[in-house]
Amino acid sequence: MGLFDLFKQKKELEPIDFGQLRTDMHSHLIPGIDDGSPSMDATIAMLAKFESLGYKKVITTPHVYSDCYKNTPEIILGGLKTVQETIRQLGLTIQVEAAAEYYCDEYFAELIKTGELLSIDNKYVLMEFPFMSEPDNWREFIFGVQTAGYFPIIAHFERYVYWHGSVEIAQTMRELGAKIQLNINSLTGHYGPEIKKQGEKLIDHQLLDFIASDCHRIQHLLLMESNARLPYLHKALTTNQLLNHTLSVK
Repeated sequence: MGLFDLFKQKKELEPIDFGQLRTDMHSHLIPGIDDGSPSMDATIAMLAKFESLGYKKVITTPHVYSDCYKNTPEIILGGLKTVQETIRQLGLTIQVEAAAEYYCDEYFAELIKTGELLSIDNKYVLMEFPFMSEPDNWREFIFGVQTAGYFPIIAHFERYVYWHGSVEIAQTMRELGAKIQLNINSLTGHYGPEIKKQGEKLIDHQLLDFIASDCHRIQHLLLMESNARLPYLHKALTTNQLLNHTLSVK
């Protein structure tokens, strides 16, 4: 072994223990209702993997998006009940609950007015923006969710390309009372180098409140597991005041 190999070995970090997060609060595990799990078998495989990684609880968040996935609380909670019954029969111990990931469109605006929102821990509402075109009304959605009695969580902030290179919008959102969530696999480069760079910038500026899998398929969890030594993943857990562990586990 050469000097470089010794140095590299010394600097290598231990894999993080995902169990310290306790709860994953962004995923797509209810079979057949969005672009996530296609079947109950796939759902069970993903939940078993979450359990093996040390998670105690998963709050899955199907898309609610009027152009693609007009899921209702009845659809989501009905699917959740079936998942819960299946994992109980199979002896899995991980807790599973459901909320939703709301796309910021007119349909979501109407749901805010009627109060028909599925929340995380009766406290937070997960919301996402378009990936490519900057919304000019993002403040209205933040205020609307707050008026409905919840804290907004901005899903995968690092993936909105129009805000790349700066953290000022994330800072402003947090000052307005919103929380910022990062996809763990953004740090692996899974979504591209610029998204990885933006995720690292959020960590450097200590602007994260939640990190999550955004799991749609088991490959997302395997990618997380194989990248558990990433320095920025360690940094996210040690320098940012993450709230995952505060989401109640029974």
